[in-house]
Amino acid sequence: MLARLLSLCLVLVCVTAPAPVAAQTPARDRHVIVISLDGFAAYALHDPAIPLPNIRALARDGVIADAMMPVNPTVTWPNHTTMVTGVSPQRHGLLYNGLPVRAEPGSTAAPVRIEAHVDKPDLVLAPTVYDRAHDAGLTTAEVDWVAIENAPTITWDFPEYSKPQAPLAREMVQAGAITEEELQTFAKAPITFRDAIWTRAAEYIITAHKPNLLLFHLLTTDSMQHQYGARTLGAATALVLADARVGQIVDAARRAGMLPTTTFLIVSDHGFKTFKHRIRANVILKAHGLGDQAWAVAEGGTANIYVTGGADKAKTIAEVKAAFTGVDGVSEVLTPAEFAQYGYPSPDVLPRMSEVVVAAKDGFAFDGATSGEAVEDVAAGSTPGAHGYLNTDPDMRAIFIASGVGVKRGAALGVIRNLDVAPTIAAWLGITMPNIEGHALTAILP
Repeated sequence: MLARLLSLCLVLVCVTAPAPVAAQTPARDRHVIVISLDGFAAYALHDPAIPLPNIRALARDGVIADAMMPVNPTVTWPNHTTMVTGVSPQRHGLLYNGLPVRAEPGSTAAPVRIEAHVDKPDLVLAPTVYDRAHDAGLTTAEVDWVAIENAPTITWDFPEYSKPQAPLAREMVQAGAITEEELQTFAKAPITFRDAIWTRAAEYIITAHKPNLLLFHLLTTDSMQHQYGARTLGAATALVLADARVGQIVDAARRAGMLPTTTFLIVSDHGFKTFKHRIRANVILKAHGLGDQAWAVAEGGTANIYVTGGADKAKTIAEVKAAFTGVDGVSEVLTPAEFAQYGYPSPDVLPRMSEVVVAAKDGFAFDGATSGEAVEDVAAGSTPGAHGYLNTDPDMRAIFIASGVGVKRGAALGVIRNLDVAPTIAAWLGITMPNIEGHALTAILP
C-alpha cells in the first residue's frame, strides 16, 4: 500500500481549431504509429548537419511543425501524458516520472520521494486516447511508453522492464523474436541495447498483430544528452541512431502491408540544455533553517519545493521564497499566485503539486544532493545536460512530424501545442475525446 500521496504554458499557435462535433465511426482498418524520441529538441531537427534521412523523408511526404510546445514541467512523463490525454498536468496529474509520495511520520526516508511503479489507473487522472480507442473496439499496443503500467486498455504491451513471463515476451520467445537470455539480462543492459530490444518488440507487434494504435518510446536520445550534454557529438550520434530506429519501424509497417492504412507520428517530450553549474536546493533550505519544514524535488531546470512541516504554511512559503531569491543561478521563484501563468496546477486543486517552484538560469541545473556546496561547478571537462527548464525557454521545444494516410502533405505548421496530439490521433482513428483542452490539428487533416 502506498504511503499518503501528495496529491499555462505560453500559447503560440494559431493553426489549431476545434474540429466540428460529429458522430464518428471507429476506423478499424486504420493504424497510427506514434514514435517518441525522448529529449529530441526542435533545434536539432532543423540542424542540416545532423543526418536524419528517415525522419526527413517522412517530413517531406507529410508535415513538420516548426516546434512543439511542451507543458510545465518539461519532464518525460508529464509531457507524454499530455500527448495522450489532451489535457494539462492539473487534470491528468503527472508532475514527475512517477507519483510524489510523502514519508510516514517519524520515517528516516526522504520527506518526498517519487514512486515510478504505480498502476496507470491510479497514476493518470484523465482518460487517454488509448483508453478511448480500446473502448471503441480498436486494438492498442505500447512499447516502453510511460505512466502506463498495468493499463487495462492496452492489448499488447512490452513495458520498460518487461518481465520474462509476460504474455507478449513469451510470445516473442516462441516466435524467435527475442531470446530467454536477452529477457533475463534486459533490465541491467545498457540503454542502447534496451532501445534495440524495444525496437524489435515494436517491429514484432506491427508485423504479428497490426494494432490500430501503437505507442513507442525510445530513450537513448535522452540518456546520451544527460551524460554528454546538448549540441554535442554524443547528442548528435544518439539522434542519428534514433533516426535509424524510425527507419526500422517504417520498414516493419511495409513488411506488414500496412503502409496504405498507416499514419506515422514522430514526436518528442522536451528539448535539452547543457549546464555548467549545479544548484543544490536542499542544501540551501538547510542553510536557512528550513530543512525540517521544506523539501526540494529536483527536475533539472526547475525544482519543486514542498512544505513538509511547520504550523504556518504561508509563513514557510514566504521563507522559502526569500531563501532562493538572489541565489546565483536562480531565475524565478514561483509561488501558487504565479503558477497559473506557467501552466502549473494549484496545490489546492492537485495536492500532488508543490508549494514553490524554483527555476534555473541558463547554464545552471538543480540536483537532489543534500550535502556539499549550495552552488557548485560541474567536474572539469564534463558537459552534462538537463531538461525541466520552464517551457518558455526555446531550447525546451519538442518535435512533431506526421506522415502517411490522413495527413495533408505540405500543410503549414508553426509552433504547435502538445495538447493537440491526442485529439489529432483520435481524428485519424475515427474516435472522439470530449471535454479536453486540446484540439485536432485540422490544418493537416484532409
